[in-house]
Amino acid sequence: MAWEFSTEPTFQKKLDWVDEFCREEIEPLEYVFPHAVRWKDPKVKGLVKSLQDQIKEQGLWAIFLDAELGGPGYGQLSLGLLNEIIGRYPSAPQMFGAAAPDTGNMELLAAYGTEEQKDRWLTPMLNQEMWSAYSMTEPQGGSDPNLFKTSAIRDGDEWVINGEKWFTSAGRVADLLFVMCTNGMFVVPRKTPGVEIMPEPRNHNHIVYRDVRVPLDHLLGPEDGAKVLAQRRLGGGRIHHAMRTIARCKLAFDMMCERALSRESHGKIIGEHQMVQERIADSYAAIQMLRLFVLETAWKIDQSSTQATRTDIAAVKYSMAKVLREVSYNALHILGSLGTTDLTPLQAMYASAPSMGIADGVDEVHKATVARNVLKGYRPHTGYWPTEYFPAKREKARQKFEPLFQKDPELRALADAYERSRPGPE
Repeated sequence: MAWEFSTEPTFQKKLDWVDEFCREEIEPLEYVFPHAVRWKDPKVKGLVKSLQDQIKEQGLWAIFLDAELGGPGYGQLSLGLLNEIIGRYPSAPQMFGAAAPDTGNMELLAAYGTEEQKDRWLTPMLNQEMWSAYSMTEPQGGSDPNLFKTSAIRDGDEWVINGEKWFTSAGRVADLLFVMCTNGMFVVPRKTPGVEIMPEPRNHNHIVYRDVRVPLDHLLGPEDGAKVLAQRRLGGGRIHHAMRTIARCKLAFDMMCERALSRESHGKIIGEHQMVQERIADSYAAIQMLRLFVLETAWKIDQSSTQATRTDIAAVKYSMAKVLREVSYNALHILGSLGTTDLTPLQAMYASAPSMGIADGVDEVHKATVARNVLKGYRPHTGYWPTEYFPAKREKARQKFEPLFQKDPELRALADAYERSRPGPE
């Protein structure tokens, strides 16, 4: 029986390289040229290319794609360990060609796209020549696909799309919109006539599709297959979010501990105050439990599939939002007034926790899913009493021993004596 918590030495070298590379190269670039990957200036593009060439030489480009989809094929467990590092730095996922929402959309293209669709869209996206957004949720139905109304009607050699989408993250700056309709998943270039992006919200866009016409070959996967594609995309996306959340929690924890040893209050460093120690201890335990849960879930995916691991993925999803909220809150309090400003990552981290509990399906829905799936493995007890009802278990145990008692009266006498001496009900 194998039960292992260590990392292979060869892969650990990769992780050590990523850690140093992010700290020494990617983070400084982020502070001088924020979101450098999207800059069009040739000099900045040259800086980005130099770093990305090093990433590709390490075989770490587009690390989220499985081998059968054209990626490095590290698997979810290895990906989790990598995301635990790159998730600490805002620009690192894009620098590694592994940032949402493009990751999920590229996975859909790799898994369901035709060769022509891959050449037209997947290759440019992998090369970061095109960017995408995922247009799924709707104002009247949130993320419940049974309430969606956006549809595509075939008209000759085109599909005509009408509907309204809400919270299409990065839709305003995307080249391609992956639009989930009631009858299929469609790839819509953002500049297609009829695509109207509302002024608000600025980052998670409200988009109206009015008689948007796209060619027939813009249908991704089978007609009426949108729900299947969406589940594949969201299943992987949720575990990836959790992996990166661990990195954010560890960053908050590092800041918390550093501060606890650096400031004084009432004659001693604040790390010696029991209430501060309690926050540190609770945060440590919460991060460790989440980390092990995420890595075990990733391992299960590697052994089976996201579909087979959907219960754990759902549980990870709502657990990560809770842990991020608690740890960032603790860190913010220990940093005091500084933690409430935008001069450290904590304020944005704490502010993002509620949205994380809503994105990719609200936590309440995932909790209900977990409960339903867990209950499938149980059966109701018969009669009035639960399985662990002591009197019934004692009676059953006596029945098991009855053959021995018949052979050995002294053994029965011992059991009877104990039964008489056993304390009665209070």
